[in-house]
Amino acid sequence: MRRSARGDVDPFIVMDVMEQARQAEAAGRHIIHMEVGQPGTPAPAAARAALVRAMEQSALGYTVALGLPELRARIARLYRDWYGVDLNPDRVVVTSGSSAGFLLAFTALFDAGERVALGNPGYPSYRQILKALSLTPVGIDTSPEDRFQPTPETLPDDIAGLIVASPANPSGTMLDRPALAALIGAAQERGAAFVSDEIYHGVGYDRRAVSALEISDDVYVINSFSKYFSMTGWRIGWMVVPESHIRTVERLAQNMFICAPHASQVAALAAMDCDDELQANLSVYSANRALLLDGLPGAGLSRFAPPDGAFYVYADVADLTGDSRALASDILARAGVAVTPGLDFDPLRGAKTLRLSYARATADIAEGLERLTEYLRLG
Repeated sequence: MRRSARGDVDPFIVMDVMEQARQAEAAGRHIIHMEVGQPGTPAPAAARAALVRAMEQSALGYTVALGLPELRARIARLYRDWYGVDLNPDRVVVTSGSSAGFLLAFTALFDAGERVALGNPGYPSYRQILKALSLTPVGIDTSPEDRFQPTPETLPDDIAGLIVASPANPSGTMLDRPALAALIGAAQERGAAFVSDEIYHGVGYDRRAVSALEISDDVYVINSFSKYFSMTGWRIGWMVVPESHIRTVERLAQNMFICAPHASQVAALAAMDCDDELQANLSVYSANRALLLDGLPGAGLSRFAPPDGAFYVYADVADLTGDSRALASDILARAGVAVTPGLDFDPLRGAKTLRLSYARATADIAEGLERLTEYLRLG
């Protein structure tokens, strides 16, 4: 049977690594997971309890396409509490994870063939979703000196949009308010839509992340319950759109998804009031970050930009390999540590980088560091 060219996208390599690690575990090996970017903790206890009650009381059928009104209102309140932004809840769209948010945003904003800029290294699914929608991703090579973030001077002129993540995946670096404002302004000068990926907000260490909504209402913001709220498998997220775009996105959501999972929306609403448990998770990430920042140089991995947020270290391994995929495979086979090849995030320079996730329990990260140190010592 025929296939469309739009379906010819690259694999999400980290998911391939995750499967290789699963196979190793099925064969009886003990694997330390430093590949996938997900917390090792479950959804907050109160979120799980709320869902149990809801299942006993309701059929949990379809919600309206934009999401439960009470969840949208609670998300709007988060912007007041975290950023001092007075947000109209009508602008909030509940989505089936941030992935659905990107599909909705790219479909609402761009026509087939248009060019959309993004930084390299960056989240790989940006590129693949754009390709699948017959859009052209335009990579901007960023540098350690700019903390792996694009700058206004690096933006092409002929773009319809710009995607920026802060904190970023894979580097964990953040843009301060002047830098974020400069990028928003540069995009708007070019007539380009600005899409802000804020799914790692809440996972910060020395300072809080700045939301694009603190700077402009003429942006799309995408967020998720996956990271700070520890709900990856629940597939629940949200986006904030300009008021003039609400109906456009609503029509797309009705037809593409009907609605986000009702059960996940119930749990997400309750999760937003679980500050003590969520901050305890953050303290684990902070301890893991300190462990790696202190230990990786001694292990032989010293070239990276210290992460401001998220739970990743993006390390230059050019002195070890020109094939990060082969290196990651060897580390899994010989050390029992799953890490992600940089090729997932940067199609060219990523051959000489690795991403290490430190989202799991501190004991796991400590053992992973010990195994990596031994692996690199033996060569």
